[in-house]
Amino acid sequence: MDFELPPIDYAALSPILILFGASLLGVLVEAFVPRARRHLVQLILGLLAVVAALVMVVLNANDRLVTAAAAVAVDGPTLFLQGAILVLAGMALLLIGERTVQRGGAFVAHAAVTVGSAEDQRQAADEGGATEVYPLTLFAISGMLLFVAANDLLTMFIALEAFSLPLYLLCALARRRRLLSQEAALKYFLLGSYASAFFLFGMALIYGFTVGAGGPGSGGGVDFGTIRTAVSDSSASPVLLFAGLAMLSVGLLFKIAAAPFHVWTPDVYQGAPTPITGFMAACTKVAAFGGLLRVLHVAFSGASWDFIPVLGTVAVLTMLVGAILAVTQTDIKRLLAYSSVANAGYLLVGALALSKDGLSSTMFYLVAYGFTVLAAFGVVTLVRDADGEATHLSRWAGLGRRSPLYAGLFTFLLLAFAGIPLTSGFTSKFAVFGAALDAGQTWLVVAGVLTSMILAFPYLRVVVMMWLSEPGESTPTVSLPGGLTATALAIGVLATLVLGVAPAPLLDLANGAAEFVR
Repeated sequence: MDFELPPIDYAALSPILILFGASLLGVLVEAFVPRARRHLVQLILGLLAVVAALVMVVLNANDRLVTAAAAVAVDGPTLFLQGAILVLAGMALLLIGERTVQRGGAFVAHAAVTVGSAEDQRQAADEGGATEVYPLTLFAISGMLLFVAANDLLTMFIALEAFSLPLYLLCALARRRRLLSQEAALKYFLLGSYASAFFLFGMALIYGFTVGAGGPGSGGGVDFGTIRTAVSDSSASPVLLFAGLAMLSVGLLFKIAAAPFHVWTPDVYQGAPTPITGFMAACTKVAAFGGLLRVLHVAFSGASWDFIPVLGTVAVLTMLVGAILAVTQTDIKRLLAYSSVANAGYLLVGALALSKDGLSSTMFYLVAYGFTVLAAFGVVTLVRDADGEATHLSRWAGLGRRSPLYAGLFTFLLLAFAGIPLTSGFTSKFAVFGAALDAGQTWLVVAGVLTSMILAFPYLRVVVMMWLSEPGESTPTVSLPGGLTATALAIGVLATLVLGVAPAPLLDLANGAAEFVR
């Protein structure tokens, strides 16, 4: 029996292949390059790989095709989201590569050393951080690029694991607060494993539905074309369809940090090294929503009347949980975690519009939020004392007197999170709410506006603390950023301003890309 390989368009897959190749090359760098030179070599390799992949995304801008036996779709949303992931990942690599703000950087030198031992204390004070974080980060980025391009559930599951497993490891590598970091990684790993199991079992149920939809003796499939046809034309019982979709949704809603699957978010955001927290908040959210959008718009669009009320309820619950619990937080990283939960709810509002405007506004929101949240975590890395980052909110009182520049930048970013006009936060919320109104989802918009008002309180409380309180003895200093952090911070703040004042170019780009290939 002859076995014929499916045709593969390697140029269309080149951004993914470049990142996979660079991550493998990074492993070889760890094996053969002297330890003193690894950091610089790995950083340059990572940035060059991201730039090269971004160039290929731009060159592929006009591609609209399905390749690799219908496993990968290269279309407008794929290319737009891949470009967004690569730009935001480049900013995250700059934060990860910073070594001047803290001696040795944010990462532990030897992760296996017993926490609290003399060796652990010595390496925290003297040794350079682990450079293994670079190939792990590149593996995660490559998995994200594949995830937003996946055109069947099996490829999507493989991509999900490809970017999740490195993140579980990265969360455990903080130089300071080692126990908190390891606890965060363990929670993320265990809950993520359960979510992956739900996704896998849901995929099996969907396959069973497609087999039954075709009648006796027919073959099923988990590619989105087969699923879409089965959902639209099948006379089979929809029990398997709805059960499978529910389980798939658990896996995807976990990754976007939607309630009630958000419980990992505050602990992981607080315990992970801050550059990794920013990387997850920006890039993982883009990738997870990219996969969710394709599943809802391409595979299950025929069942929209059935899942919109359920996922709409999840969106409202997510916005409420994020907004209300953000008010009670006393740690800046946990506050930004619940802010991320609330923003997942706002993004769901746009995703559930199930229209071209809903798709384009959601993609715009993902980019705008990614720039802002990476810049915010960049500021968090600078507010520190002798014990490392000072993340308790009480320590930020009077920060505006100590460092007006960085307190001013953080104030601007918080106003963007609150959706104040002339920031990208206002533009993106206006876009997704407008798309939801046009699609008749008024109840979601009302919930979004009300929760936005609640969520403004914790942001403004931090602003008041920074500017209207007197600095105390415990008020930390703000470290001068190194060139890498300063660059990432400048890009994030400038993008937040430009997308608030002149959002039309990116909105037009998103609108032109908002069409899935089917």
